[in-house]
Amino acid sequence: MPCSRRSGMSSSSSDPRSLLDALRSGAPLPAFPAEAVESARAMARDVSQAALARVEALPEPLALAVLEAAVSDGNAVLPEALASSSVKPLAKAAKKALYQLRSRGVAVAGPARAAPAEPPAAAPEALNALASAVTGGGERALVLARVLRGAGVEVVQMQLSDERGVVALQLGDRNRATWRKLVKDGLAHGGIVELPPEEAAALLAEAAGTNLRTRTPFPKGLDVVLRHFGVQPQQSPTELPPPEPEDIRRAQEADVLHDTVELASWLPPELDMQALVQKMDEVMHSPLSLSDVQRQEQLQAAVLGVARDFFTPEVRQRYALRLWRMADYFERSSRPREADIARAEARRLFHGAQEPFSRFAERLFEKVLALVAAAGARAGARPGADTGPAEAAPAPTLERRSPGGLIIP
Repeated sequence: MPCSRRSGMSSSSSDPRSLLDALRSGAPLPAFPAEAVESARAMARDVSQAALARVEALPEPLALAVLEAAVSDGNAVLPEALASSSVKPLAKAAKKALYQLRSRGVAVAGPARAAPAEPPAAAPEALNALASAVTGGGERALVLARVLRGAGVEVVQMQLSDERGVVALQLGDRNRATWRKLVKDGLAHGGIVELPPEEAAALLAEAAGTNLRTRTPFPKGLDVVLRHFGVQPQQSPTELPPPEPEDIRRAQEADVLHDTVELASWLPPELDMQALVQKMDEVMHSPLSLSDVQRQEQLQAAVLGVARDFFTPEVRQRYALRLWRMADYFERSSRPREADIARAEARRLFHGAQEPFSRFAERLFEKVLALVAAAGARAGARPGADTGPAEAAPAPTLERRSPGGLIIP
């Protein structure tokens, strides 16, 4: 039984000294469990067997009797151990026993002193990350850095895809001067913004979660990067907040986002551009006699029809997240109007707002119309040009590098 149990013995018979005499003489002690008496009897006869846990497990009177045996034998080991016991009566009695032993000249260890607390190590300097704009295909570059022991910086350059996750990775060490130059040159070159490390880590977690959900293999080194930066893959897809009352008004201007340098090159996927070109060809070669105004109206209707077919619920959410990321990019590059419009359009697209139809989505396909018209004009200007339908111009390549070596998709 635990030492806190009180026996039914008289005060004289439960006195530690009297109990010790009974234990050592072999006298019966019927008030206590037989197993506890036998254990206490063995420890009273040989105090070296009196381990702290065994003594604490005894009924309190027997435990105090064993402590008395230690004092009687001039053994300070048990009292020293019991002095820090969580059983308060035993700890109090042990401290008294140590005083008695010290008074008799027995060497007793002083109370244990806590080791002086070491000053907390200074947290390593948190380095901002770099992120590029999002491309029309949903890709962007993300660069994370962390300070290493000494003067080094671990630099991770990644290419993220909103459909597949982390698709490319370069991991290496730079000295701090090189890292600072990379950041300075990259920002001066344009096309990238700085991100706080926690926001960059959230982007990495989101991308790594996409790898897992789409079963896209991790590029070599990604597991190491996740461990070094303390990032866990995001378990569920990112959700956007619901639309706000002003979003309809702002979204009516969403076509102006395509006038920005970053979104000017956004185009639909090639197959969808081909579908629009085919419809344009049907309008241009219609057997009906159409006026220029009627032909333009039919071309615009073709654009709207293809855009509506393309923007399924899944595609809406994909482009909504791209615009949401670009809103942050616009804000960090001091373009609050574009940021507000992009967020408004993103919320409406993500949550399936149908009417009025997205001007951002419609303009995405209107740019194909403009490209085809421009290609046709160039073809018509060449001698012997074919009068057949013009092919949609391919999207310009979007991968470039900053002077500091930063990969920008």
